[in-house]
Amino acid sequence: MCRWAAWQGAPIFASEILTAPDHSLIHQSRDASECKTAINADGFGLAWYDKWPTPGLYRDVHPAWSEPNLKSLAQQVQARLFMAHVRASTGTATSRNNCHPFVQGNWTFMHNGQVGGFDQLRKAADMLIPDDLYPNRKGATDSEALFLVACGAGLETCPKLALEHSVALFEDMARGVECAPHMRMAAALSDGQTLYAVRYASDDRAPSLYYQWNAEWQGWSVVSEPYDTVCGGWKEVPKGSFCRFTPTGVEITPFMPQVRVAEPKLAG
Repeated sequence: MCRWAAWQGAPIFASEILTAPDHSLIHQSRDASECKTAINADGFGLAWYDKWPTPGLYRDVHPAWSEPNLKSLAQQVQARLFMAHVRASTGTATSRNNCHPFVQGNWTFMHNGQVGGFDQLRKAADMLIPDDLYPNRKGATDSEALFLVACGAGLETCPKLALEHSVALFEDMARGVECAPHMRMAAALSDGQTLYAVRYASDDRAPSLYYQWNAEWQGWSVVSEPYDTVCGGWKEVPKGSFCRFTPTGVEITPFMPQVRVAEPKLAG
């Protein structure tokens, strides 16, 4: 599986989460404590929003702990919203195009989890991506395919409904090939203004996900696992939840995948 961390709030340096804490995200890349494997060495990525509506993006295939360019960048990038990911592949190749986060327009997406039997489903999943978005399918992961399907299902107008629709499609395909677990996911996504997160599984083993309001930094941390225990205040996201983080608070609602005939149209 993978580990990731996201921040929304007053601008802070990415190093405050990626490198500085004792259990920073880079430390988790070689010694994670709440996932199936402690090692997440199949690449990394960092996306951040600053002056432009579209994010900056840096990804590579090296283990995060051995990449000096990432550490240097994290010390220089100061952003109001950023998302970082260290990857442990569930089967697809170690390549830059398979590293998270993924970007489409002003949207950024990263994921920890799996779609059961995706090797058998890859062609069918790709067929769900709208033609105008398919040129953006650069890699081979289930995560990127799910993201692009959600983009085509109304992500800009209602992220929650678009993801519920897309996850239901992928989960139904996994059930069709009788490959469990059908769906496990802890994902984060953003349009550059609002940070969203999802924790869900078709069984009782949803990947770990936590959030914290940091009064000193004036913002929200959303993480696969806490990067420190000094500040405290970490809360576990309930299983089957969709979270919406804004500068003024967090809204947590049930996440219930369901295939919809029409594209979602509600305001997000």
